[in-house]
Amino acid sequence: MSGNVTSLFRSTAAHSPSMAALARESGEAAGAGPVDFCIPCNPYFPTPAMFDELAGRLRDIVTYYPSSADTITAELCSLLQLPPQCVAMGNGSTELITWIDHLLVRESLAVPVPTFGRWTDQPMETGKRVDMFPLQEAGGFALNLARYAEFVRARGTRAVVVCNPNNPDGGYLHKQALVQFMDAMADRDLVVIDESFLEFADAEAEPSVVQEAMLRPNVVVLRSLGKNFGLHGVRFGYLVANPALAGRVRAMLPKWNLNSFAEHVVFMLRDHGPEYARSLHQVRRDRLEMAAQLSALPGLTVYPSQGNFLFVRLPVGAEGTAVRDRMLTEHRVLVRECGNKIGSSSRFLRLVVRPQADVRRLVSGLEQVLYGAGRGAAVPGPATGTGYSSGTAAVDRLMHETNGSGMRAITAQTAGAGAPGLAAAPAPGTGTGMPLPAAVPVAPAAAAVPGPPPVPQPVPGPQPVPYPGPVPVPHPAPVPQPVPAPVPAPAPAAAYPPPFGPTPPGVPARGGLTAAQVRGTNGLESVPATGWPNAAGMGQAG
Repeated sequence: MSGNVTSLFRSTAAHSPSMAALARESGEAAGAGPVDFCIPCNPYFPTPAMFDELAGRLRDIVTYYPSSADTITAELCSLLQLPPQCVAMGNGSTELITWIDHLLVRESLAVPVPTFGRWTDQPMETGKRVDMFPLQEAGGFALNLARYAEFVRARGTRAVVVCNPNNPDGGYLHKQALVQFMDAMADRDLVVIDESFLEFADAEAEPSVVQEAMLRPNVVVLRSLGKNFGLHGVRFGYLVANPALAGRVRAMLPKWNLNSFAEHVVFMLRDHGPEYARSLHQVRRDRLEMAAQLSALPGLTVYPSQGNFLFVRLPVGAEGTAVRDRMLTEHRVLVRECGNKIGSSSRFLRLVVRPQADVRRLVSGLEQVLYGAGRGAAVPGPATGTGYSSGTAAVDRLMHETNGSGMRAITAQTAGAGAPGLAAAPAPGTGTGMPLPAAVPVAPAAAAVPGPPPVPQPVPGPQPVPYPGPVPVPHPAPVPQPVPAPVPAPAPAAAYPPPFGPTPPGVPARGGLTAAQVRGTNGLESVPATGWPNAAGMGQAG
């Protein structure tokens, strides 16, 4: 591939470049691109026969208008046994996230990070406050729902997001725990459960909370079709909620927001249920085998996943962008480096589950890039490890300050109280990780509101459960790196709101960071929602 292909990554801030863009830059023929471990797509569906059927109908598909979205939605609901009045179909889940933000998120949204980038970026683009709850590497990036509920109440956040399984780490939450969390958040404006990758989970027989969502006034479940059906390019997904919430979104969608490819695929599904079920089963089997092979690489950590992807931490000293670029140019393998995900860093890759022949090629390429002698190994020798950065200094500082324990001064505000309906969080203990740097000054609050007491470091959670494979060869600890310069604290406001009341847009909770600070803006000016209908509440910050 041509040497300038990797420059595409540097001009694509939110994700990786499309396969079409890579093909154009490299000059490769159609279908001759790199092996794709980046885009989380089902590699076994549609079947070759289904692709042949679509190809035979191509002229009609691209020539004529599709049916209305109501017609396509009715067919999908018939297959899924869902009431059509509780469903809204969109041109991909991203379109639905956009409408959820415009119509249902009033002023603030809480989201664990790292996660799918549109859940942080979309509300920031419309001037909302995004309260980010850092998932801890020491705990395997597991989401503690009790602590998350405490965080939401301490910030006064009005809307809440949970992705299950989470992207990029594949972390999974059991259905009963999620229902309990939904009940505890009954006083919030909105709870979104993003189940875009749930079809690939096998931890429970019936893991979805769709049925429970339809009975609640403030819960929306988001589901993807492109990921499950292996058709990202078609762009279709759907949400499920009570009729009032689903109807608000459905009423704002364009008349023909679903294209003819989406219609043909939906109407084909009724005849291909067994093939679809077999494809999901094969992905789950491949996930186990792929995790075992990756775990055999020295120093590589593989996190347990219920998605169709694996989150891996590179060996000490390896830098993800260099590994990504060399894998593409030297081995024609495309991987997802996660340095541009808030809460992650370039030491992490997300690798899509693929057939074993492709996995062998991936593992061989990683072995050569990480440890090979040809052009020099990406993993340095003893005592020469290098640091890494997520590219967002505020997030890096937050992680270093708290020793991977989350935002300061948050759980103290709810100490002993807990969240209604949820088990109490474990008692805090003493951290055993790296020494913490000096505390960064925080803007003082008004005298009427006493500052929170310092929060002890919690005991680190369990490390990721290792997959079968040889014991990794230990590598020397990296040379300590300087902590990025702190982001200046915002000027103190006249007074902070009560701990459990709404926080004005752009104003951080004491000791916290706004998403705007993470992105390097002041967060006080709303971003106009240009181009969207002037519906009530759309494009407003509060």
